[in-house]
Amino acid sequence: MSWNTFLNETMGRIGTFQKEAPATFEGFNTMGKAAKKNGALDEKTKEFIALGIGISTRCDSCIGFHVKSLVRLGTTREELCEALEMISYMGGGPSIAYSAKALEAYDEFSAA
Repeated sequence: MSWNTFLNETMGRIGTFQKEAPATFEGFNTMGKAAKKNGALDEKTKEFIALGIGISTRCDSCIGFHVKSLVRLGTTREELCEALEMISYMGGGPSIAYSAKALEAYDEFSAA
């Protein structure tokens, strides 16, 4: 699977839905901007939290979006793997499988 292709297709589907529910998306985008602001926690830490939730809920789209953000924020492979260890510990077997997907996405996005 190409993570770039997957996210582009996902964005196309989301765009179609956004045309039907613009107020919902406006609210969601406002909430996202507020949640990502640097405060006591920086954006990178918040993206790690979001990735953990994405893995635990088995959301491929969430994994792709948050790993891509972590790459943009300069996350190293070592940092990602350490976070994935904790996520896997807390989530067991299913989280190990989805953590492996996150590592695959990281490798693709960081190679670009």
